Amino acid sequence: MKKLGFVLLSSALLLTACANQATKTATTSDSSKVTALSADDQKTLDKATADYKTFVQDQIDKLLTDTEGFVKLLKEGKLEEAKKIYPLIRMSYERSEPIAESFGESDVKIDFRLADYVDENKTEEGWSGFHRIERILWEDNTTKGTESYGDQLVNDIKELKAKIATVDVDYKVMLTGAVDLLNEVATSKITGEEEIYSRTDLYDFRANIEGAEKIFQLFKSLIQKTDAALVTELETDFKSVNDLLDKHMTDKEHYKLYTELTKEDTKELSEAVTKLGEPLSQMGKFLGGE
Repeated sequence: MKKLGFVLLSSALLLTACANQATKTATTSDSSKVTALSADDQKTLDKATADYKTFVQDQIDKLLTDTEGFVKLLKEGKLEEAKKIYPLIRMSYERSEPIAESFGESDVKIDFRLADYVDENKTEEGWSGFHRIERILWEDNTTKGTESYGDQLVNDIKELKAKIATVDVDYKVMLTGAVDLLNEVATSKITGEEEIYSRTDLYDFRANIEGAEKIFQLFKSLIQKTDAALVTELETDFKSVNDLLDKHMTDKEHYKLYTELTKEDTKELSEAVTKLGEPLSQMGKFLGGE
């Protein structure tokens, strides 16, 4: 998957900041403890990681419930209703990707695009998940043939839910995850490569931004203590991206198709995401790194 320059830079800066803390991290098996923080700030950090796990679990719970309803529509042959809720359902997964994607086998089953699957497997045999169903709904314009994929998708999400329940969320996963979500936007959403059949990329775009913003909000009070200007910059840049996305909403839930965007629209969105990428990569400053 191609990566844009600013994303690589942002990730490198963030990972360097985290690496710089290696000598400041307590010698303990608990990698969530950071000696650069006061006891109170450590409690805040611990709460942030716990709250983030709860957030992700809530998103996956919603994903499962919504997908079960989606599969019911598929089995009832309700094509247009299924198409309408397809992009809304996927938003829960897209918000949760820093954790969900860490389970590679589940991610392949649930969210792999055909191009990525074939690149790894040299064939589309065995390809499943949301995008497999998406192709049938939009290319074949029918629900026929989706039923078994729908049942498999529900089972795969249940399996993912069980895996997430066992994971210990680390602050470094959250910090790098926020940048990775922007990476997702830059490499597939802004280019229209994620939802190549339905063209519903803007839903995924919004969900990735919401996922990154959630991480920022959880760390905000810690960042505020060391760099209030960074907090202001991030709030401004998140608002800029969200305001642009708002322009492309057709009602309170739905967005224009990617194909309805002009070159100027995509240029504006790309520039706003690029502007957000740099300050987002600096969130690790609250750990005491420069």
